[in-house]
Amino acid sequence: MSTRPAVLPMTEDSGAEAVWLLEGSPLGRLVYVQREQAAARPARHVGEFGRLIVRTPTPPAALPLSAAYPVDDVGAATDTGWTVTATGPADVITDPDEAVHYQRTLPGWEHGPHDTVVRIRLQSATGFRCGLRHRAGPPARGAGCRPATTRRRRSRRRDVRGCRSRDR
Repeated sequence: MSTRPAVLPMTEDSGAEAVWLLEGSPLGRLVYVQREQAAARPARHVGEFGRLIVRTPTPPAALPLSAAYPVDDVGAATDTGWTVTATGPADVITDPDEAVHYQRTLPGWEHGPHDTVVRIRLQSATGFRCGLRHRAGPPARGAGCRPATTRRRRSRRRDVRGCRSRDR
């Protein structure tokens, strides 16, 4: 039986690396305010010329002048991954030919009559990487290294902290 560590490190990514992570993932959420409450809708996106083109099941009239677009890939079993949030001015693509092009390019969802393509001009992109187990300092005196598992093995191997474990 294993327990989750109490402290997991997070490191901040630079803006360029955050945009790179964002462009490498096809799925995110469009977050905006609707009726004085935050609304988040699933969305597909593609990056083009410093802009983010987003297809989402959102009514066009509900979209504000600015929007946030979070994307993440964090594994629940491993507690590792990354998260990025991009923000900037948003405008609905009203040109029918351009909208149809992106509706063909980006698979998406429909919610009633709502199938909107939005262009977000990126003003900021912040990201964090969620890492592996973090120790607050060196092990306590006398604690030593313990094998990673309780099963015995014939060969010498290293446990998750890099300590050698030996059969006795």
